[in-house]
Amino acid sequence: MPTTPPAANADPTDHDTAASEAKARLALIGLLIGALGIALSPIFVRLSEIGPVATAFWRIGFAMPVVFAWMVLESWSANPPRRPSTRRDYLRLIWAGLFFAGDLAVWHWSIQFTSVANSTLLANFAPIFVTLVAWAIFKQRFSRTFIGGLALAIGGAVVLMGESMNLSASHLFGDALGIVTAMFYAGYILSVGRLRAEFSTATIMTWTGLVSGLTLLPLALLSGESLAPPTLYGWAVLAALGVISHAGGQSLIAYALAHLPPAFSSVSLLLQPAAAAVFAWILLSEPLSFLQAAGAVIVLAGIFLARRGSR
Repeated sequence: MPTTPPAANADPTDHDTAASEAKARLALIGLLIGALGIALSPIFVRLSEIGPVATAFWRIGFAMPVVFAWMVLESWSANPPRRPSTRRDYLRLIWAGLFFAGDLAVWHWSIQFTSVANSTLLANFAPIFVTLVAWAIFKQRFSRTFIGGLALAIGGAVVLMGESMNLSASHLFGDALGIVTAMFYAGYILSVGRLRAEFSTATIMTWTGLVSGLTLLPLALLSGESLAPPTLYGWAVLAALGVISHAGGQSLIAYALAHLPPAFSSVSLLLQPAAAAVFAWILLSEPLSFLQAAGAVIVLAGIFLARRGSR
């Protein structure tokens, strides 16, 4: 007696759902690896032989050949991705690039007026602004589980950085710049999240990198910082910053934003200060205290909770 093939009774939406979940899992892995990549950036900035804004410029400069070559290779494929063609396309890419340039420049500026710990912690408050903008402007709704995960991850970041924080009225300006840094990065995350619905990772990284580099170069020159490290070691540090942290880490984050909600992605990036503390312990022999380790565990628990709440 003939039987109906199993595929005939299969619901095509089940296949679509499974494919979507597989892409989301891959994107989550990419996002976390990307967070580890940018977690190395404070180490490279610490090791750099030139000033912070000039270092930020070379972060973009050394990444550009990599992402540009990637974009060119895409254009040679059988099914090339869409390229920006309208004024609106270019304006949105420019805004994303300006947001990222503002993030780097203001964060490095804030370090001049407050402690590194204060500046780093406040800059990582970006998930708060991403969530608020997504709720107020884009009308997204968030579960209590997600909000609890967000609060837990930020609380873990506070515990992680708490021993190094220095609350003082003399640091208020620098602390305010740290908050502005978080706003700029939130704008970048939200912009890239929406751009990824239309453009490839390589296209976004190339155009935003071009805008960021052209913005950072005059800022570095005006700051009086030297653009040329005195040794080959200094050039190697800058090259590693550009290739590993930007072309690698930042590109993986941009890729993930096509498949994961920007709010959850921004929470996951709180892995960065936790990983940075571990990298500083391993690479720079900086002590890792019990409170820092506990804060890192709390951050991871918050990310896990936010992931459950964002499904």
